[in-house]
Amino acid sequence: MKRDSMNSRLIEEPGPKDYSSEQQGGERKRKSPTICGTNYPVSIGFIVVNEFCERFSYYGMKAVLTLYFIHYLKWDKDLSTAVYHAFSSLCYFTPVLGALIADSWLGKFKTIIYLSIVYVLGHVIKSVGAIPDVGDSTVHIVLSMVGLILIAFGTGGIKPCVAAFGGDQFEEEHTEERRKFFSIFYMSINAGSVLSTVITPILRSDVQCFGSDCYALAFGVPAVLMIIALVVFIAGSGLYKKSPPEGNVLLHVCKCIGFAIRNKWRTSKYEPTREHWLDWAQEKYPKRLISEIKMVLRVLVLYIPLPMFWALFDQQGSRWVLQATRMNMNFGAFVLKPDQMQMLNALLILVFIPVFDMGLYPLIGLCRIKLTPLRKMATGMIFAALAFGAATIVERAVIETVVEPPPASTSLLQVLNLAQEDVSVNVQGHTHLFPQPIKPYEDPVEYKSVQLKDFKETLTLTLAINGENRHCVKSFTEEEAYTLILSNNVLRADCILVKDNIMKSENGEAHLRFINTLSEDFNITVGAKSFHVPGGVAVSNGEFVDREDYSNVRCESSLRNSRLNLGLLDFGASYSIILKGSPENIEIVKIEDVQANNIHIAWQVPQYVLITAGEVMFSITGLEFSYSQAPANMKSVLQAGWLMTVAFGNVIVLIVAEGAGMEQWMEFLLFACLLVGVCIIFSIMAYFYTYVDPDHLDKVYGDDTGVYAEDDLKNNQKDGMHMRAIGERDGQCTKM
Repeated sequence: MKRDSMNSRLIEEPGPKDYSSEQQGGERKRKSPTICGTNYPVSIGFIVVNEFCERFSYYGMKAVLTLYFIHYLKWDKDLSTAVYHAFSSLCYFTPVLGALIADSWLGKFKTIIYLSIVYVLGHVIKSVGAIPDVGDSTVHIVLSMVGLILIAFGTGGIKPCVAAFGGDQFEEEHTEERRKFFSIFYMSINAGSVLSTVITPILRSDVQCFGSDCYALAFGVPAVLMIIALVVFIAGSGLYKKSPPEGNVLLHVCKCIGFAIRNKWRTSKYEPTREHWLDWAQEKYPKRLISEIKMVLRVLVLYIPLPMFWALFDQQGSRWVLQATRMNMNFGAFVLKPDQMQMLNALLILVFIPVFDMGLYPLIGLCRIKLTPLRKMATGMIFAALAFGAATIVERAVIETVVEPPPASTSLLQVLNLAQEDVSVNVQGHTHLFPQPIKPYEDPVEYKSVQLKDFKETLTLTLAINGENRHCVKSFTEEEAYTLILSNNVLRADCILVKDNIMKSENGEAHLRFINTLSEDFNITVGAKSFHVPGGVAVSNGEFVDREDYSNVRCESSLRNSRLNLGLLDFGASYSIILKGSPENIEIVKIEDVQANNIHIAWQVPQYVLITAGEVMFSITGLEFSYSQAPANMKSVLQAGWLMTVAFGNVIVLIVAEGAGMEQWMEFLLFACLLVGVCIIFSIMAYFYTYVDPDHLDKVYGDDTGVYAEDDLKNNQKDGMHMRAIGERDGQCTKM
């Protein structure tokens, strides 16, 4: 997010004079209709609405993406995280392609139109892939991946074009109006982001379709918004000022660097050395261009450590969402969705920018502390590392309520004694596995790990009651959890082994089952779910139900109807409800097999505050520094380099998620430590960096930009202004 004080400076910064732009068609000279006699073109209204709808579609889809992978495609958390960040990475690699297409072939207007159509197709395909009736799981995966790839090319391709195209609509002298436009443009981005991260999770969970969460609707609404964005943009076609392709400066930079490398490689070792390896391009390229590239490369070298910051920052939409699913989301008046917590970042940004600009930075200045841009960026890294330190502490508390799945060759076992006497239970190959004796209707202490590898998955359980021993033989499956239920006929070795659910619902639902010790069969309705419970010590089916207080549950048998008070079934817990007493007077015993989420989601607020503070100091300052250290016509090169740091940051998460194989809290701590290490390296690099004034080139070379090899780089002034406009949009905490 760019600060307004910086917006004005960047837009007013003059570029080299280029008279060729004044000779291009009348379309460039034609003025667009303005709003109520002001200097604001009517066309910018279409662009702002287009951006709002596009950002709503992108962030709305992305908000529910991780949970979609886990619940709909049935992927594990690591694979879901890896694919999420692979998609995010692709979204930041493709802007280079979009800029190349716009500047070299189609121009900004046509590029936005064509790639928006690709964008819409991606959303539609993604939505269709979320409909269960469309093919099998393989078809769903293929459609989802194709849709995401198209969305990545669409959103990334138009990323370097839309804001710059908006800046084109203003007359050259209307710099103040253009600056205010970018503020409005930025507000539309954040409005779309905040609203979508609130609304799409509601569409996902509160609207049920095809018997479960409605991901088709959660993806379908963003698809409709993207269609609206395209229609609105096309509707303003007759009002826009459209510039022809102007040549891609990034392409010329690459050619110059390539020529220098080839020339140096081919040159005899007896040739005199040159001060800089880029000087080997002097035979073909002007000295000014070579000097400009040198300045840019010095900044790009400082970019090398930066991807680690984005590796942490972008986990708000993956690992932090998964952490939120295992927390208590009740705020009394409302219940938050785990994927809605991401909106806090956008809201905090709007608060922090004026606080930092008008409060914190001036206060630090009064303390006579020189807070240079690079020092701000290093401080931002520290804040991000602290955010993951806070996330580590929260994760350690969260996992106390989680039952870890058993590893290979083991199972988990707990014992539930429904007999009238104390019972001792011993498991073959294990000594004193359970506390002895086990009291009737006593809550199981905890699951115990049972080794299977030496017993071919069949174990003999020895039951001791009143000095008599009985045996029952049960079969186990590795990596599963079980409850051993002992009935009143325990002396006849009457024991039941049932498979348990120990996985917490990612939606905050409670898992419920009934154990009936009565003679009659019962049909019990809990919310929208029905349970059939046979009589005579039997276990019903297990179902996930909404987190709610169930004080009046209907219980029916062939002879009578009654009501049960189950109380609160809380976030993420697994319950066994035991029916006892008599059919005329049913009593219940509620056993909590898996503990409810007892860590409130408000404990995530500190980590969001810290990561947002880091974002303000790192991202905004980083773009300000980059633009202040590069010539006007090299802004596009630095913009491409900046977006690459975001892309590579997501690649880092992808690698760690798939390869680390460690507990989540350890992974959070690892990222925090890595960022601290990278911050130290960056601080050392920053210490030896010397700030430069790009305007110094004008004093050395004058206003003549020279001829850039065989292809003249046209419209340098306009290109510099366009790329500054991109900075206004894409420099804003990479929310584009």
